Amino acid sequence: MGYFFLADCGVIPEPTAQQLANIAVSTATIARHLTDVQPKVALLSFTSRGGAPKHPSIERIRQARQIAIDLAKQRGLDMEIDGELQLDAALSAAVAKQKQIVDSPVAGAANVLVFPDLNSGNIAAKMIQVVAGTRSYGQILTGLTKPCAEISRGAHAHDVFGTAVITCIQAIDRQFLFSPEPANQTNDGI
Repeated sequence: MGYFFLADCGVIPEPTAQQLANIAVSTATIARHLTDVQPKVALLSFTSRGGAPKHPSIERIRQARQIAIDLAKQRGLDMEIDGELQLDAALSAAVAKQKQIVDSPVAGAANVLVFPDLNSGNIAAKMIQVVAGTRSYGQILTGLTKPCAEISRGAHAHDVFGTAVITCIQAIDRQFLFSPEPANQTNDGI
């Protein structure tokens, strides 16, 4: 299935809609920078597109989606954002079709998964590591004045090395990642 960027798996226990939007956009920015592939951001939930009755956590995800879309447009970022989506609909085109989510550029193709709270994000990240035996780099922390990462005590040497490399890339490309001008513009001074 390739690679995935998971957020937030280690910092904010119950993010607000604004925090979820910021998490989505900052994670997508890092994903684009590291892979040069368009981020397809899924704001995850226990329901897909209104399949459940009104619930405060679902309303928060819906608000976060619109805030994230607006934020990405303001910054001139090329990314797709959708939610609320269940994990299976975010990752499997067949499941998304079965759930009648056919108008989404993200459903079935997500590469950035934004969890609604720290419990679900941390549990999912640890489960993927243990069950699938995958490499896990980070937590890559965003919103700070300098690149920073946190590494789990259970991390393997490869995970530590990969996290260090990502943090170094962010330090080297700091102007690219945090420039106020859109990412598609070039600056002769770089």
